[in-house]
Amino acid sequence: MAVFGIFGTKTANVASSTYYGLYALQHRGQASTGIVVNDDGVFHSYKDSGLTNEVFTPRILEDLGLGQMALGNVRYGTSGTRDRVNAEPMLVNHVKGRLAISHDGALVNYAELRRELELEGAIFHTANDVEVFAYMITKARLSEPSTEDAVCKAMERLKGGYSMLIMSPQKLIAARDENGLHPLCYGIRDDGEYVVSSETCALNTVGATFVREVEPGEVVVFSKEGVKSIRTHCGKKPERLCVFEYLYTARPDSVINGCSVHLARKRAGAFLAKAHPVEADVVIGAPDSGIDAAIGYAEESGIPYGLGLIKNKYIGRTFIDPGQSVREDKVKIKLNPVVETVKGKRVVLVDDSIVRGTTMVRVVKLLRDAGATEIHVRSSAPEFLNPCYYGTDIGSKEELVACKYTPADMAKMFGAESVGFLPIEDVVKLGESGTCKGYCKACFDGNYPTEVPADDNDNKYDHKISENK
Repeated sequence: MAVFGIFGTKTANVASSTYYGLYALQHRGQASTGIVVNDDGVFHSYKDSGLTNEVFTPRILEDLGLGQMALGNVRYGTSGTRDRVNAEPMLVNHVKGRLAISHDGALVNYAELRRELELEGAIFHTANDVEVFAYMITKARLSEPSTEDAVCKAMERLKGGYSMLIMSPQKLIAARDENGLHPLCYGIRDDGEYVVSSETCALNTVGATFVREVEPGEVVVFSKEGVKSIRTHCGKKPERLCVFEYLYTARPDSVINGCSVHLARKRAGAFLAKAHPVEADVVIGAPDSGIDAAIGYAEESGIPYGLGLIKNKYIGRTFIDPGQSVREDKVKIKLNPVVETVKGKRVVLVDDSIVRGTTMVRVVKLLRDAGATEIHVRSSAPEFLNPCYYGTDIGSKEELVACKYTPADMAKMFGAESVGFLPIEDVVKLGESGTCKGYCKACFDGNYPTEVPADDNDNKYDHKISENK
């Protein structure tokens, strides 16, 4: 998921800028997208299932009109929640005014808060965490003097990983969870407009100059009075940026906490080459996230890098498709081998991660059919051994191949000669050139930075009301 917002004081085509910002963030979510434009306190919105360029036709962007502020979101559906009703941003009308809310991440106490709110009379229409955010903020606003104070009050009860944008008639408010699990930054354009984004690549796309990261626990308010930082929740918990941002989620041209994602992935490839060397003729990367690590592996090992797999650019990321059958179908048309690179060669195949293992079986077969004599699979992430509760689609242990098989067993299952993973001790070194003070790597080592749901099988996205409630 990703958030994108614009704040200005002059009327402009903020819908178009938000469209291009979301387009740059499309890699973070392909299930649904939405934009809300604020024109002097009047909100115009449109959202639907699908990709940004599919949902927002020129006519729809024109109908959104001009405004001073805008808020946008791209979302990936998990566990079947791809319905239009779950698309963001969410519009809220309440006694204190109107809000638009968008987020990236997930609450670990979603079920607890939802049940509490339902018992107070709240009626839910979605299976999306953002509706809990909305209720908690509007509830707090009844007793707080401003929207930003209400956000700060609500954050006392919100547990999990989130980057959140809230737009009121006069303000754009950015908030980040106390651990800083998901990235959030802002920049400024030459015309004075402030731009807030999940990644810096979207700032570049709309011509904004990076200013700084929103700090863990910080609430930043953009208004006609300028930029105000509220640090009530800062420093309460240790920083724990999701390390999977460097390994997979973020675009390689983004910079997170002062560290280039591209360089972090090259560094992962170099560590991988040291940990799992092999005699081979060519190193190739699985597009797109594995390419940077493959280059790093090649440079460290001295084995030439080659273009071994071509990706169909019209197929999205299979990792973030919620259904296994959907993932398998897309793999069949997503990749094609470059025969001239791999035929008769001993190949090192570097991928960004191995989660369920089904994709790797298909990719290895493609390379074998193309004439590769040996295939050595290398993952620039450690073994996934635990589910993620913070918004990344890493499900139960039953779905994780590393919970069932050793690397040697995986090699047999994939049809490869060997399998090697990035050592867990190296994963925290990927962003060492940046400013991050700590990382969440719970999906690898089980050390969660927050409480986790008591029932691992409780699906917070598909909450069902019990018959005796």
